[in-house]
Amino acid sequence: MSRGPRSGLAAVSSALLAMSRHLEVRDVLKTIVASARELLGAQYAALGVPDDHGGFAQFVVDGVSDAQWKAIGPLPRQHGILAAMLHEAGPERLADVREDPRFEGWPSAHPELSDFLGLPIRDGDETIGALFLANKDCPKPQGGCGFTEEDEELLAILAQHAAIALTNARLYERSRELTIAEERSRLAHELHDAVSQKLFSLRLTAQAATALIDRDPSRAKGELQQVAVLAAEAAEELRAAVVELRPAALDEDGLVATLRTQVQVLDRAHTARVTFTNAGFRALPAAQEEAMLRVAQEALHNALRHSGAEHVDVTVGRRGCGAALRITDDGRGFDPRSVRSAGRHLGLVSMRDRASGVGGTLAVESAPGKGTTVEMEVPGG
Repeated sequence: MSRGPRSGLAAVSSALLAMSRHLEVRDVLKTIVASARELLGAQYAALGVPDDHGGFAQFVVDGVSDAQWKAIGPLPRQHGILAAMLHEAGPERLADVREDPRFEGWPSAHPELSDFLGLPIRDGDETIGALFLANKDCPKPQGGCGFTEEDEELLAILAQHAAIALTNARLYERSRELTIAEERSRLAHELHDAVSQKLFSLRLTAQAATALIDRDPSRAKGELQQVAVLAAEAAEELRAAVVELRPAALDEDGLVATLRTQVQVLDRAHTARVTFTNAGFRALPAAQEEAMLRVAQEALHNALRHSGAEHVDVTVGRRGCGAALRITDDGRGFDPRSVRSAGRHLGLVSMRDRASGVGGTLAVESAPGKGTTVEMEVPGG
């Protein structure tokens, strides 16, 4: 008696921890269906997130191969049993889903499902998903369902926690979208300043050439050559504005490529020299790379806007099984003894929160006239 409940509780605990560990919506959905199928001993599991047009915005399956899923075809619509789970509050437990009057068939490549257990995932009064299992791996009573009332209760617990995990993941993604928008706005402002400075210099140099063209043609020629140089630089900055202000490419390009691109933009936009070094960095889970990128951006902003640095370097590299990020500048620095006020001013509290949020640490070294080093370390996935 004691051994079974403990092992069952451990399995449920592992499933709930796995759900809460992920921040990406897609990862959360995959974890939910995999956990449900394993815990309840089903052959198939699926979770659909409805859209507003009678279909599903996302539909994740477990127990179906990639080849099978591709052969099945388009995502299902909200009809039959799926519609019932989305529009009714209670669970659906069926001995044979094919015998239910609401059953409307499935594509030829679809696996054959028999006994069935499903229920909605709800956040308050809103149904945010439908979770179902099929083909319980156990001897089935004659004409009965392999899924039991205990299975139904367990799936209800999973669904409640799934609602929390899914809601948190959605909030995280929305927060990240806002952060990306803010960063793009800041980058646009920096590029605008750089282009404006180039155009202002271009205008003054052209005016000087106009004034000199009659009385000193040789000097006017030199000024016009400078006009050509400034025009080329302004064109380069405008090209950067078009290319670099696309949506942040962290998900597609990874941390190294994204940081390198942003450092190149900042190097062009500021008088300080900004450099990037990749010292053997290995890819990390998305949440950790996201945190490292945001810490780097905050530290770069501080160095370029507040420190008066002539050189800022960003380095990422391997650190054991994880990685380390280091941003150093040769600016005016600050007194660590006044770290409370400096922390608020330089966003150190926010950076430390980002680091600790992904299991990492943040260290800041600085002294008046000695520059500043910000180092973040994460343990890896």
